Amino acid sequence: MSAPRIFVVAGEASGDQLGAALMRALRAARPEAVFTGVGGEAMAREGLVSLFPLEDIAVMGLIPVLARLPRLVWRIAQTARAIVDQAPDCLVIIDAPDFTHRVARRVRVARPDLPIVDYVSPTVWAWRPGRARAMRDYVDCLLALLPFEPQAHDRLGGPRCVYVGHPLVERLDELTRPSHDRGGARSLLVLPGSRLAEVRRMTPIYGEALELLLRERADFEVVIPVAPNVEKTLLRELRGWPMTPRLIGQAEKFAAFRNARAALVTSGVATLELALAGVPMAVAYKVSRAESLLRFLVKVDSIVLPNLVIGENIVPEFLQEAATPHALAEALRPLLRESAARDAQLAAFKRVRARLLEAGRTPSVRAADIILEYASRGRG
Repeated sequence: MSAPRIFVVAGEASGDQLGAALMRALRAARPEAVFTGVGGEAMAREGLVSLFPLEDIAVMGLIPVLARLPRLVWRIAQTARAIVDQAPDCLVIIDAPDFTHRVARRVRVARPDLPIVDYVSPTVWAWRPGRARAMRDYVDCLLALLPFEPQAHDRLGGPRCVYVGHPLVERLDELTRPSHDRGGARSLLVLPGSRLAEVRRMTPIYGEALELLLRERADFEVVIPVAPNVEKTLLRELRGWPMTPRLIGQAEKFAAFRNARAALVTSGVATLELALAGVPMAVAYKVSRAESLLRFLVKVDSIVLPNLVIGENIVPEFLQEAATPHALAEALRPLLRESAARDAQLAAFKRVRARLLEAGRTPSVRAADIILEYASRGRG
């Protein structure tokens, strides 16, 4: 049996991590597998020589994408040509649909026989639902991280969609402590975001919210996990804060989650991490004025992942104009003490964990099995 040749395209840092785990699982199943594609440092550690640096295409949001459009167009064309020239057995695109889906569409025209697997569903269940049906033209199978996504794609007429599980369930041991009882915990986690624009928008608001809380009680420590890509911006924004938080590296983040009392967090995957760690939270999010004009396109009642997983809005969220220091402080107060709001979140997080575990604890292995199935078709 010939070695499967798999071209993997990741479009940003989170996709790079997914791609690295996927490569390990594929190699465990087929040690002779050959990988080419686009990725970052994590995939490079697994042996991938990227076609170009991931930083060239790792942009998010309407305004940043428009600013980098000429370079993105060039990299899309370059990637599609490389795939067609190398003729792999399967193309795997990972998240970052602004880039990866454009590559896939070009490849499908040039090589209609090449299987294309999309690892991570675009948020068609939240906005622009027409993308689901459009994906049928260039995606053979979609590997979903969230349990409700296969039903959403089925309802919207999307491609085959299989729930393989969220990669966080492979790290449950790092997130879990023996009990969700944090009666002695006194740290308040603050997570302003993983992107520069998020940090610039949210950090000043969070500082003002904490100042309101400090007027009433000073018996909690503020802890901020710092991602290297936003460290300089974060430090600049923290100069206006009423206190000096304790900054920790990413290697210490999950340990801090296990010992936190509550959290103030910008909407994103961190909300799912906190839910699995059993940390009650208040969630906020703001986008630019231009991007806010697109809010009418959003089709869901919540943008908080734990709420979406269980279909119930237990975690409070504050979006755009609602994300005020006063509102956030009000939401955090009951979470820092014993309260009905705190108990409700802790109970809901047990349901979040149960739902995410429905696919098992090895999402990357499940994803690898499906990709190898399609790769065998590409060789056939």
